[in-house]
This record gives sequence, C-alpha cells and structure tokens, in this order.
Amino acid sequence: MARPHVCLLTLAALLLLGLATRSRSRYPSGQEHQRASRIPSQFSQGERIAMKEALKGAIQIPTVSFGPGEFNTTALAEFGKYIRKAFPAVFKTTFVQHEVVGEYSHLFTVQGSDPGLQPYMLLAHIDVVPASDQGWEVPPFSGLERDGFIHGRGTLDNKNSVMAILQALELLLVRKYIPRRSFFIALGHDEEVSGANGAQKIAALLQARGTQVAFIVDEGGFILDNFIPNFKKPFAMVSVSEKGSINLMLQVNMTPGHSSAPPKETSIGILAAAVSRLEQTPVPNMSGNGPLKNLLQQLANEFSFPINIMLNNLWLFWPLVSRLIEGNYIMTALARTTTAITIFNAGVKENVIPSVAQATVNFRIHPAQTVQEVLELVKNIVADDRVQFHVLSAFEPLPVSPSDDQALGYQLLRQTLQSVFPEINIVAPGTCIANTDSRHYVNLTTGIYRFNPVYLQPQDFRSIHGFNEKISVQAYENQVKFIFEFIQNADTELERAPHQHEL
Repeated sequence: MARPHVCLLTLAALLLLGLATRSRSRYPSGQEHQRASRIPSQFSQGERIAMKEALKGAIQIPTVSFGPGEFNTTALAEFGKYIRKAFPAVFKTTFVQHEVVGEYSHLFTVQGSDPGLQPYMLLAHIDVVPASDQGWEVPPFSGLERDGFIHGRGTLDNKNSVMAILQALELLLVRKYIPRRSFFIALGHDEEVSGANGAQKIAALLQARGTQVAFIVDEGGFILDNFIPNFKKPFAMVSVSEKGSINLMLQVNMTPGHSSAPPKETSIGILAAAVSRLEQTPVPNMSGNGPLKNLLQQLANEFSFPINIMLNNLWLFWPLVSRLIEGNYIMTALARTTTAITIFNAGVKENVIPSVAQATVNFRIHPAQTVQEVLELVKNIVADDRVQFHVLSAFEPLPVSPSDDQALGYQLLRQTLQSVFPEINIVAPGTCIANTDSRHYVNLTTGIYRFNPVYLQPQDFRSIHGFNEKISVQAYENQVKFIFEFIQNADTELERAPHQHEL
C-alpha cells in the first residue's frame, strides 16, 4: 500500500485507552452456519515448510514499481511464472478461472456451487517500492530466514497477502474443497504507483461484465500491538474508509538574474514562504465528522472513568477530546487532512537567481472533506497571487463501509479473528490514512474492508517502505490459516441474493 502504507486507522480513539465494542452479530458464530464437511486449518510439517519457502521465493523476485508506468517488467513476468509453479492446484482446478489483465496483473474467478450467494473479492498487490542494500541488515530481496523471521521488501507490504491468499486456496483445493460462495482474487501489479494499469483495469473489466460483489477485503489494517502508551493489549483494526489525496504543485516564476545583485524577493524565497505557511497553518480538524467521532461514541461505555463520561457527553467535552487526539502525529493524521511537502526544486547554479521554483505538496484528504474544499483552503492559506497551483493528481476520499451487525464482510472478518486469534477480543472500525487498490473497486460494492491478519508493532510500521521489513514465520502461517478459515466462513447461507449472479 502507498506510504504510509499501513493505514493505522482510527488510533485517535485509542489515545483515550481505546477499547472497541464487541458487537453482537446477526451472523452465527462458532459452527452454527458451517458445513459438516468443514476442513480444519491444520497443516502438516511439509506444508508449513513449503508455504514459507514459497514466500521466500516471492520476495526474491524484485517486482519494483519505480513510478507511474515504470516497472521491473522482467520481474513481473517472472512472478507470473512463479505463482503457476508454486500453486499448481490453483491453476489446474476446473472451477478456478485465471486471467492476466494489464499484462502483469492477475484475476482469479473461483466458481462456487451456489449461484444464489453473492460473490466477494480478495485483493492484494504484487509490486513493492524500491529498496537498496544500504540501511538493511540483510539484502532487501534476499528472502533470508533468520531467527524465525523472513526478511525482505514485500514481507508486510504486500506479497505476504498475495502469497497467503493463493497458498490458502491451494491448501483448500488439495483437500478437495469446493466453495459454496463464489469469489474473486485480484492481484494488481502497480498499486504503489496508483494502480492505473492493474486494479483499475481489473475493476473496469468486472464492471463491464455487470459484476457486483457482497464485499471486498484488501490490505490496510492490522492487529496493532504496543501502539498506545501504557496500553499493552493488542487489538484488531479494520479500515472501513480511506482518505483521498491531492498531489499539488506550487510554482513561482520570476525574472532570472545574477546573484551579485539580487532582487528583494526571489522565486525560491516566495515559494519557501508559501510552503511554510502551509506547514504552520494545518487544514482544520475534522475529527468531529465521520468515522472517528462515531467510533468514540460507540466506544464510550468501554472506557473507565473519567474518559467514559467525556465520550458519552461529546456535546460538552468535544473541544478537549479533539485536542487530546492531536497529541500524536498519527492521531493528527486521523483527525484532519494532512499536508506534506515532498519535493522542492529550484536553482541551476550557485550564482544564478532562478526563474522558476517548484514544490510538490501531498494532501491526504479527511473523509469529511472534498478535493475542491481542500484546494480552496490551500489557496486561502497561501494567499499570494504570485504562487501558481497545478493539480498533478487527485481523488476523493472513499465512502464509509458499514460495520454494523448486518455488514457481512465486516462480521466475517470479526468471526474469523475470534477463531484464529482467540486472544484478540477487541475489533474496531477505522479510517485508512494511506491509499490502496480498493479505491478502484467502489462501483462493485458498498462494503470495502482493509485488514491484514498480522500483528504489527511500531517498529514494523516504520519498516514498511523503510528498512528491515520482515515477517515472522509464525505470523505468516497464521495469515494463511486466517484466509483458509475465512474462505470457508464465507460459505454462509445467509444474505442470499435476490437473483443469480453470473461470473
């Protein structure tokens, strides 16, 4: 997922000792809805060795996205061949259809036995961000196993999900499993650079076929551990929304000249003052709107005194709660549209006053705002007619997906969490502060959920798009187990569609 890839969701609520409600679902828990022939998620020693070796091999293929339209196409082609070899049952099973989309992305259609059940979709992405050996304990594309961990770029973002989904399906198929509910697996090859050639084309293809799905599960949430000071209990966070984005170029044009006789103001000085104003004047706090405030109200009775009183009376205490939320940079990211100056270009020679200065600013848009609203705020903050604004790219925040008792996808995630991770009894909805491929699929469903069933600690978060990314062998096995059980849990007879769905 694009940086800060991990989508830490609504941690602001947890600044206040956050405990998520244990919602009661109308979907049956335990074994009530499961078939008598349910396959247990127990893997042999040989299967466990094979699954970790398959992930290590995937990490060794440097499927790097360098920029829009700039990929390691040799590696992407190699990866396509690799998964055919690693998962033979997936490619040979008659009710599993495989298509290559946009040259390097992969779409699998798994035909279920009951066409009355609306299908769902699992997403992941093959590509990774660049990584050099410098700063890493081991080479980033080594796939080295050391001290119970598999090291390398993509172990958390997001080849672990690619391989775990296919591995879980492979293990089910060799056990003669036939799903009742159909589902899709969509593996994009350019998520790190917008997904225009991968996920966007897959979504367009499915939409042209008239496909609608019950829900989608993508990357974007984790089981968070030790993220809150003095709060040691891990909790699962499922993103039900995702921020929008604007990449905005600010440009100042001035007459060039010799540095020995400089004008009162230069293009660099004017632009530097403009970006400084943007940093010093944040976009207004929007935490009173959208998922965050609703979550706080939902959690109110789970807190101890006096926090429970504050959250049950937000009409009175909201100004204080809002200030508390902004005590941490991650909390701030959840509370408002963020401003990050990421590129500054000016000057050609030390004794030449440049004619042009340019800066690129990335805004991550809070779900309560729009692209146009943020652009107007930015222009008012800069308040300088000499500064030109050029929108390089932009898209709106994603809608908030349901997380109530009737939200099938959310409740299936919660149920599977309780089975695979019985120590986790806190599951909460949140907002993804990064961007994922899921935004390209909004026309296929109203239920998009972003969650990776992997424990994440602060140092792991920093490794994503950073140095020393790694996943424990046990964590990866649990991820495979989670998907193995999730696919079977999705074979519920509830939420029947009013008509058959053609795949």
